[in-house]
Amino acid sequence: MAEVTPDSAETQQLLTQAQQGGRATFDRLFSRHRSFLRRVIELRLDSQLRSRIDPSDVVQEAHLEAFRRFADYLRRKPIPFRLWLRKTACERLIMIRRQHIDALRRSVGRELPFPNSSSVQLAQHALATGPSPSQQFGQWEMARQVRQMVAQLSKTDREILLMRNFEGLSYRETAKILDIDPAAARKRHGRALLRLHRLLTESGLTESQL
Repeated sequence: MAEVTPDSAETQQLLTQAQQGGRATFDRLFSRHRSFLRRVIELRLDSQLRSRIDPSDVVQEAHLEAFRRFADYLRRKPIPFRLWLRKTACERLIMIRRQHIDALRRSVGRELPFPNSSSVQLAQHALATGPSPSQQFGQWEMARQVRQMVAQLSKTDREILLMRNFEGLSYRETAKILDIDPAAARKRHGRALLRLHRLLTESGLTESQL
C-alpha cells in the first residue's frame, strides 16, 4: 500500500529556511504547488459558478491564508506541506463558494463539476474500458451524464474518486485527508467505482459506447 508521500528534499530545505520568517521563501514554496492546487480547485468548481469564480482567484486567496497560518504549520507540521496547502485551498473554496451560492441557489443543479475530459476518463475507470472515443454519445453529452451520475454518490465517495483518479493521491494520503483508515479508503474507492458503474449502466451508458 502506497505511503504518504513526504515533502521533497528541496521543500524540506525551504521549510527550514522559512522558519527564519522570510516571505520570499514561503512564496517559493507555494509556487512549487500552484498548478496542483489549481487542479484541485478546478475539479471542485461548480460549472454554473465558473463565470463567477476563477480557480486562480481561489488559489491566490489560499496563498494569502496559508501564509497567515504558516507559523502555526511550522510549529506542528501535522501533514506534508503539499497536503496542508491542499486542505487550505479546499477550505478557501468552500468559503468563497458560500459567498456566491445564495444568488445562484435556484439555478445550481445537482451536477459534479468535472471538466468534460475528466468526466469521460472517470466513466472509463468505472466501466473498465480503454480510452477509445464514444460512437453513440458526444463527449459533451457523456460528460454531462457522468456528472449527473456521480452527483448521486455520497460526498465521501465523490471526494475519494477525485483524490484517487485525478489528484493522484495514494490511499494513505486519501485516508489522512478523510480521517479514515487506509484499508477503508481502498475499500471505499472500490465501492464508489462499483456504484458509479451501476449508475452509468442503468442510465444506458455501456463499455461498448466508450
